[in-house]
Amino acid sequence: MRIGFVYDLRDEYLAAGHSEIEVAEFDSPATLDEIEAALNRLGHDVVRVGRGQALAARLVGGERYDLVFSIAEGLAGRSREAQVAGLCEMFAQPYAFSDPLTMAATLDKAVAKRIVRDHGIATADFAVLSKAQEAVSVGLPFPVFVKPVAEGTGKGCSNASRVTSNDELRTEAARLIEKFNQPVIAETYLPGREFTVGIIGTGEGARVIGVAEITVRAEAADPVYSFENKESCEKTVVYSLATDAQAKLAAKAALLAYRALECRDGARLDFRSDAQGVPHFLEANPIAGLHPTHSDLPIIADLAGLGYDALISGIVQSAAARHGLSMSGKSQGAASAKATAKVRGVA
Repeated sequence: MRIGFVYDLRDEYLAAGHSEIEVAEFDSPATLDEIEAALNRLGHDVVRVGRGQALAARLVGGERYDLVFSIAEGLAGRSREAQVAGLCEMFAQPYAFSDPLTMAATLDKAVAKRIVRDHGIATADFAVLSKAQEAVSVGLPFPVFVKPVAEGTGKGCSNASRVTSNDELRTEAARLIEKFNQPVIAETYLPGREFTVGIIGTGEGARVIGVAEITVRAEAADPVYSFENKESCEKTVVYSLATDAQAKLAAKAALLAYRALECRDGARLDFRSDAQGVPHFLEANPIAGLHPTHSDLPIIADLAGLGYDALISGIVQSAAARHGLSMSGKSQGAASAKATAKVRGVA
């Protein structure tokens, strides 16, 4: 297939004057190279498009692709992750991953939590604060964990996010609201194990590929799975394949949440357990990072024995099947077959 590859390159935005924290979710040249190489090995013809604006110009000019594969996060607004998907739908351009509604709903953590809660999936009680003064009316038992309502990559999360009083909540909420220019979400603190769950497929065809337990090393400067620890994860974080009873509960809840949120093709969902060992939904990531050794979803695929090419193949196969697209050549080869067999083998 001829695949239009859409992305936000971190270096381009830094050169334009944006800060490191603003572009934290954007990708490096190495990530783009790895994804393109995997797609090429699977037999696809990859056209590097660039950011969403570049895709818009090409679509307006009449260019089309068999499939758009977008990892672009967008720069501003709580619906920024939905921009490329919405653009593709406007021009009847087939694309991989979730639709605009799911992209927008999952970026807003409170919206996503309400949806999964309505489907009977455990998630910590929470409150959204648009102003720091609202801390006094938050009726949650302390400690609570506070973070920006519509950010990813651990942005805004740190040891200071765990607050034990209304005064601390007001102080941290004020800091985060000013820094990220958006409301914050305060959740009942979950003291248990932390899991991230990888899923490939769509609807009833979606399957868990693996569950990784996340442990921040004792020598890390911050005990939280923060932006800083994610950036230096090779030194500060341990990822372990989890297959015990609690991990299986997380996998089951993740698959239910994935379907409730109507995620498509592939995503990663994060959970943390309460004091009784019950995994609770934290958030869904329908545009999960795809660096083979630095991003959580490929790490899960590697731990589970799936591998990087088979992960990418499984995502593309799911998208192609949704759009009724034909897969041919090397894309039907060993990696593709391995992806299919492995994904079907995990429930």
